[in-house]
Amino acid sequence: MDEYNWPTRRADDVPGQSLEELWTATLAALPLGASVEGEVIGRQPFGVFIRVDGVPNAVALAEIIAMPKGMELPVLGTRIRGEVIDHVEHNHQVRVRLH
Repeated sequence: MDEYNWPTRRADDVPGQSLEELWTATLAALPLGASVEGEVIGRQPFGVFIRVDGVPNAVALAEIIAMPKGMELPVLGTRIRGEVIDHVEHNHQVRVRLH
């Protein structure tokens, strides 16, 4: 198995809602500065994807440049904490700085 992988959709993702509706709900639940916790569900050389606790359809990205100095790229299944630092409209991405 490759060390890196992309996150997969879960069976409990909300069917029938548009991407815009889901993005609007994500923005309301995860404003800038919000503390987040979650599980690493995907890894790439540039960072990790996080399934955010309490926001079932939100997947956040913590890039390597937003990790504490010396922190290794967390492995799949790791529980991590961070802070929302950006919302990227064009691809509906929540960016997180890890603690």
